Amino acid sequence: MTTSRLPGFYNLPLDERLERLAQAADLTADDLASLRDPGGLTVKGADHMVENVVGTHNLPLGIGLNFIVNGREVLVPMAIEEPSVVAGASFMAKLARAGGGFHATTSAPEMIGQMQILDVADVHAARMAIHEHRADLLAAANEIDPVLKKLGGGARDLEVRLIEHSPIGAFLVVHLIYDVRDAMGANAVNTACERLAPRLEAITGGRVHLRILSNLADRRLARVRCTIPVEKLAFDDYTGKVVRDGIIEAWAFAAADPYRAATHNKGIMNGVDAVVIATGNDWRAIEAGAHAYAARSGRYTSLSTWGADAAGDLVGTLEMPMAVGIVGGATKVHPTARTALKLMGVATAAELAEIIVAVGLAQNLAALRALATEGIQRGHMSLHARQVATAAGASGEMVERVAAQMVSEGIVRIDRAAEILRALSSQ
Repeated sequence: MTTSRLPGFYNLPLDERLERLAQAADLTADDLASLRDPGGLTVKGADHMVENVVGTHNLPLGIGLNFIVNGREVLVPMAIEEPSVVAGASFMAKLARAGGGFHATTSAPEMIGQMQILDVADVHAARMAIHEHRADLLAAANEIDPVLKKLGGGARDLEVRLIEHSPIGAFLVVHLIYDVRDAMGANAVNTACERLAPRLEAITGGRVHLRILSNLADRRLARVRCTIPVEKLAFDDYTGKVVRDGIIEAWAFAAADPYRAATHNKGIMNGVDAVVIATGNDWRAIEAGAHAYAARSGRYTSLSTWGADAAGDLVGTLEMPMAVGIVGGATKVHPTARTALKLMGVATAAELAEIIVAVGLAQNLAALRALATEGIQRGHMSLHARQVATAAGASGEMVERVAAQMVSEGIVRIDRAAEILRALSSQ
């Protein structure tokens, strides 16, 4: 792929969009089949994934355009039902290109497995005993998954925490730090914790109760930054400086107030979750980790930062846990997820994580720019109008005609859509 800039993509008929996408990303006929109706996950395939299957539930799959991440052009699949997210992220990615795109990094793919140890006679002595056996415990953990060990993963460290104040009194928690390479890692970590439990019981004389990974994956972080030249922020009657300062002021509100931060971070997750879902990863785990990380100081706050550099350009950053994988689970079972990964051209879970946080930062910028200038509803409602028109019974070309009239009137409601549809149908 030479560019993620596909001008006019939105205006192309659906079949032509698929053809353009196939050319840009070298997709095969089988890849395209997973995107076409009724491609993707079949009921028979779903029956092997979860229990009590009766059907499948589809989401729109859009393509985030214009992204450059670490100097590489990326077309980004986004599965989401909310209007304006794909368009907003794509437009902000276009602005970011002028500043070199998005620059992202990740830490090691280390997950945390927790083992709760109860009924210990002396928690302080037990804590010391675990540390004394640290090398043996890590060696045992490394023998559990020889394939992961061969790939360079495995146990990295043990941490022992004393929880002194709880409703049931004091107890110990052992953290197994486990490098899971290109997997999300839940199964590997949970298996390792269960295997280590008897050894810990023998060492401490206690009872290992819960053995489960933590979704606060704060050792597996993804970070991204972008710079938007101030002149690129100007539009209509708004100067670039006014837009820049408005964005920074809007971010400051989220940084200071948890009520605003919740909605601010939800905007970030609009972009993040859309890519996580498209690639068959666990969006609930990502959500849990993100919001826990946002509250790590004891006060819930913004995941992102926005400010101005010495040149007066807008600079944004985002840091959050990002436990995603490209092997195992739905990433390999779901045909559309496989195509989504191919579309992005990612070879490692780290690359996927870097793209995801870039989309999250782009979507955050789109929301802040709208809020700080014309308001969130103008662009959102223009796209939402098509959904409302469809819900009112419009089809074919009537969808666009009804939607256009509602937008021109500034009234986007299903009752008004029904009235317009009746009037147009009677002509």
